[in-house]
Amino acid sequence: MLRLTELKLPLGHPPGALIAAAAERLGVSETDILDIAVARRAHDARRKSAILMVYSADVSLQDESDVLARCAQDGRVRPTPDVAYRFVARATGRERHRPVVIGAGPCGLFAGLVLAQMGFRPIILDRGKMVRERTKDTWQLWRKGVLNPESNVQFGEGGAGTFSDGKLYSQIKDPRHLGRKVLTEFVAAGAPPEILTEAHPHIGTFRLVTMVESLRATIEGLGGEYRFECRVADLMLHADETGARRVCGVTLESGETIETDRVVLAVGHSARDTFAMLRDRGVFIEAKPFSLGFRIEHPQSLIDRARFGTHAGHPALGAADYRLSHACANGRTVYSFCMCPGGTVVAAASEPGRLVTNGMSQYSRNERNANAAIVVDITPEADFPGGPLAGVDLQRKWEGRAFEAGGGAYAAPAQRLGDFLAGRPSTRLGAVIPSYRPGVLPSDLSACLPGYAIEAIREALPVFGRQIPGFDDPDVVLTGVETRTSSPVRITRGADFQSLNIAGLYPAGEGAGYAGGILSAGVDGIRVAEAVASAMNGDTVAG
Repeated sequence: MLRLTELKLPLGHPPGALIAAAAERLGVSETDILDIAVARRAHDARRKSAILMVYSADVSLQDESDVLARCAQDGRVRPTPDVAYRFVARATGRERHRPVVIGAGPCGLFAGLVLAQMGFRPIILDRGKMVRERTKDTWQLWRKGVLNPESNVQFGEGGAGTFSDGKLYSQIKDPRHLGRKVLTEFVAAGAPPEILTEAHPHIGTFRLVTMVESLRATIEGLGGEYRFECRVADLMLHADETGARRVCGVTLESGETIETDRVVLAVGHSARDTFAMLRDRGVFIEAKPFSLGFRIEHPQSLIDRARFGTHAGHPALGAADYRLSHACANGRTVYSFCMCPGGTVVAAASEPGRLVTNGMSQYSRNERNANAAIVVDITPEADFPGGPLAGVDLQRKWEGRAFEAGGGAYAAPAQRLGDFLAGRPSTRLGAVIPSYRPGVLPSDLSACLPGYAIEAIREALPVFGRQIPGFDDPDVVLTGVETRTSSPVRITRGADFQSLNIAGLYPAGEGAGYAGGILSAGVDGIRVAEAVASAMNGDTVAG
């Protein structure tokens, strides 16, 4: 088959237009095309009056080699790439121990799945609960302001990505098409098939719940074992005669020990007690940059009109999103993050007495508001130079301030954008109704972030308003605070995917500083699983 890219057609084109465009590109008759399948679908809305649909398509022809030779100078025609996943190892049955995966978020899920598919029967440990029980606990916070520190938006089966927009795209380099493996497994678990072709696929929370359950059943059917409400309290380490240390097991909070010589550490970006344990055990860990900011909410209809003009609401376009960035005079960069079209702002705290926000949406993306984080970049060198866990301390400080500003019962401090820019507290909210539950308290968000962040966001918002008319409308709502954009630490690993100073320990995913989002976390889980499997077979994997 041949892969054709950049096939551009008008919005609302008739069904036969794609095959006609492919035939024209190839210089053949439509009857010469034996089969055509969409490989990727996107839209180009740079000209609102003439929005285009942009396709990549796989075409089957009688004389493909002749056509390919004739189109050799056209970079938009090439052989269809081979995206099939191939396992790098198989269990022999002679392994001394079963590998242990700590964490059942996207990274741990795919590490466990691929290890199970290769026959290694992993043991997957998670401090939280099964996804449906966890969902009930999460709703307790959202509806009643009751937090379970071990079962919430951050902790439990599915990880933080379960309560998100469910975005399944990434900018990572993926030459082996591991992202395709992730998407294919999601479809097999019940995701809509169109995630394989959409340029910016997403799933949404409700569908993710059933998919996570299906993937768990697959892993268990292959001999893997899940153990929930099992927090890993310590690593068991052994030093050889040279002083080199390696993993020999894990100790659970209950006191139980599990012997193993391969541990995948996929704990997510909020496992602060685990980060402290790793530091105390001498695992090489370092502070890394992350971002701080607020959630911003607009009517989704405003974003749709700004992006699509008179085509707003067209079913082929869906709810519009945006991506914004501004370099500020004080040297900071302010940017939008985790934009959720037609979604809600949710309570995402994992520790008592601290307030954290995040964004979530369902597959339909049909809630009244759009929301996104508006965040400021910060670095260890400039902003938290106090050691590997100084970023955690900084997060806790501002989460505590937000908890107090919201009244101390997990309501969130909120402010009209007009009041925020004017430097005055909000005493009421306006036309934009905030979606955060268990509720908001009109407040002064300048007390909830460091001064340099407030200064930068105040500069950036009017700039964004010039890019998206209405973005800086005075009644737009800001809700604080967003602190979990990424992990504040990196558990550094080498080319063999193992910790720099603890053999057999495989830091992985977002919590270890190697992913950001569901897709990249799943891909990293696969890569780490391959490294574990190859090492268990006596091989090594680099890169």
